[in-house]
Amino acid sequence: MEKYRATISRYGPCSPFETKELPSLEQILLKDQLRVNYLLKGVVKSQLDDSMASIPAEFGGGEYVTTVGYGTPSREQTVIMDTGSDLSWIQCKPCNKCYSQKEPIFDPSQSSSYAAIPCNSLDCSQLPSSCSSSCAYVIPYGDGSNSSGVYSYDRLTLSPNDVIEHFLFGCGIDNEGLFQGTAGLVGLGRGKRSLVSQTSQVYHSVFSYCLPSTPSSTGFLKLGEPSDASNTVYTRMLTISNDRSHYFVDLIGISVAGQQLVVSPSVFRSGGTILDSGTTITRLPPSAYEALRSAFREHMSAYPLKPTNGLLDTCYDFSGYETKPIPTSITLHFGDGVTLDVDSSGILFDDCLAFSGKQVYRLGIIGNVQQRTYEVVYDVGNERIGFAPHACS
Repeated sequence: MEKYRATISRYGPCSPFETKELPSLEQILLKDQLRVNYLLKGVVKSQLDDSMASIPAEFGGGEYVTTVGYGTPSREQTVIMDTGSDLSWIQCKPCNKCYSQKEPIFDPSQSSSYAAIPCNSLDCSQLPSSCSSSCAYVIPYGDGSNSSGVYSYDRLTLSPNDVIEHFLFGCGIDNEGLFQGTAGLVGLGRGKRSLVSQTSQVYHSVFSYCLPSTPSSTGFLKLGEPSDASNTVYTRMLTISNDRSHYFVDLIGISVAGQQLVVSPSVFRSGGTILDSGTTITRLPPSAYEALRSAFREHMSAYPLKPTNGLLDTCYDFSGYETKPIPTSITLHFGDGVTLDVDSSGILFDDCLAFSGKQVYRLGIIGNVQQRTYEVVYDVGNERIGFAPHACS
């Protein structure tokens, strides 16, 4: 059984938000780096400390959103979809501090199915929380962004005929940061509090999405096994140390224009690689990135370079061309023989090579630009990740 939700860019014409003006490249890259910094700190913490139950401190700044319904009667809420987070949360009344969002802020007092989770419950004991009468949660993101409030449950509506009872989520009454426009986020990580885990009896811990190639296009988020997997190739989903939230894959190589770069698989494997929906630019080990950049520049030598901004250091000036050139091809290689031919829309970002060698803790991240137009299937139960090309435009 599959359930579909539309997935769109926050800034495209299909976006529900009133403000659709694209942020500047500098703003996008700054937000992206903030996410990477705290995503990686969360990974390292879980590798070093397995005795503490904690909510990973990821920055939920992904550019793709979907709409779900909370409460009875159902109230639509537009949320960021985030594979780097487990706990879902939305802003709730009465707000102590809330930012501007598109829909009316959710009022739990108007939902007949809402309840705060009591302090003495098993669900509350799994959070590093404080208690008075109800279970409190706090998610600090480190850059000033945060959400805190009451750990709760309510009815979650994915479609008119598909309702999840007693869905655990954070009802945030103190929220600030770079989530403006959205109501919060939906956590699609591997942890026990994620939407994936909470719906495992119905959807068998399988979900997938397709991220569209342009802000004006629409992708999708699916829950459940794909009805047609004939075009899907699967690679192993790895578990690194004690990290049970993030999706690791065995990236071992990269090809440019059909020629595999001379980079040892151990370079990629030394720190591991995460597949993430909320990071924009792919991060590679420095030596792997240098090889990629050199080969890419060689194949794109007919086009003039332009000044760069630091994070992205290979940018082109296409102003003299009537139509923008299609960049040379890039292929990602995984350890079990699976390859992913990056869509042409996923190679350049604002006319710059959408990869970076600026890592933290040696960890690699495959960002959402490189995932464009593919249906990316997360089969958590069978510990595998699938890729099906041309699933959306």
